[in-house]
Amino acid sequence: MSNSVSSHAVDQFVPANISNDFITVIGRVLIAAIFLLSGLSKLAAPSFTVGYIASAGLPYPWVGYAIAVAVEIGGSLALIVGYQTRVAAALLAVFSIAAALAFHNHFADQNQFIHFFKNVAMAGGLLQVVAFGAGRFSLDARRG
Repeated sequence: MSNSVSSHAVDQFVPANISNDFITVIGRVLIAAIFLLSGLSKLAAPSFTVGYIASAGLPYPWVGYAIAVAVEIGGSLALIVGYQTRVAAALLAVFSIAAALAFHNHFADQNQFIHFFKNVAMAGGLLQVVAFGAGRFSLDARRG
């Protein structure tokens, strides 16, 4: 299968000079953005984040805070530049599901219900990256 967009349904909406290579890097950046912004916001308000983790009843909230910041910032940057992309995407997918289960499990609250499935959907997109890799415009592709 070639790297060019080949579906007739998609061809009518995507210009011919836009290849899957460009779409892949744009997708990586878009999915990484939420994790990068979330990680940076945790850095800006550590006590709020630690309190939120503690309120969910999780043990060692400062350890959870450090893990969350490392996974969100480190994973998003790796995803953006395409370094160890499949590993980074897998970690972010597991993190998304864990966060959904730990923090968005009150399904009677419609907002929490939506957040739960937002995390599930992000994990699904990340698993696509795990399956298909970073694409040509990545550090992974440069390493061979």
